[in-house]
Amino acid sequence: MTIHKEGYKILGITLLVSTILTGASALLFSSNLIWILTASACFIVFILFLQFFRLPHRTNRSLDGELVAPCDGKVVVIEEVEETEYFKDKRIQVSIFMSPLNVHANWTAVDGEVTFFKYHPGLFLVAWHPKSSTENERTTVVVKASNNKEVLMRQIAGAVARRIVWYVDKGSRLKKGDQFGFIKFGSRIDLFFPLGTEIKVNIGDVTVGNETVIAKW
Repeated sequence: MTIHKEGYKILGITLLVSTILTGASALLFSSNLIWILTASACFIVFILFLQFFRLPHRTNRSLDGELVAPCDGKVVVIEEVEETEYFKDKRIQVSIFMSPLNVHANWTAVDGEVTFFKYHPGLFLVAWHPKSSTENERTTVVVKASNNKEVLMRQIAGAVARRIVWYVDKGSRLKKGDQFGFIKFGSRIDLFFPLGTEIKVNIGDVTVGNETVIAKW
């Protein structure tokens, strides 16, 4: 278990502010109770941020043709939809909701080359809202596998998440297990698979990023 690089700055600021507040409460108030409450509150906030930015060591053991979950979370959507941004045809959509308690690193679902990437500024509706997929701040990443099939992975910011980070661009080569991004605080990822793809999860299932097999083609 390590700390994700996206957490270094926030954790450093949190530690600095906590030290200042704890020290100030000790100097300004004679009551030990106030100092203890301040120190306890700062400690709890720091621990919450620490667990949010944790990065567990994961080993991808999926087979060829198996696609893995790009994140930790809960499967909230499995349906056939019209994907209007890139494919412009019918696809199978699988959506995974990440709560603030989940690991928020994003791993690629399949080996391949990024054939399309786009960042969209937008709103911050709650991540489970149906319109969040098309109206919230988001990125669209399309990866083409060696069999020429493509999967679209869409990072979506939620009401709490206000920062999407990505590490890829068009032409990037990815291997299963590579991180393609990070979303700070609660969020969601939509995946779009070709029709005929065998979906290996059900609504309500809990996924483990880079480990749970989510689909097979």
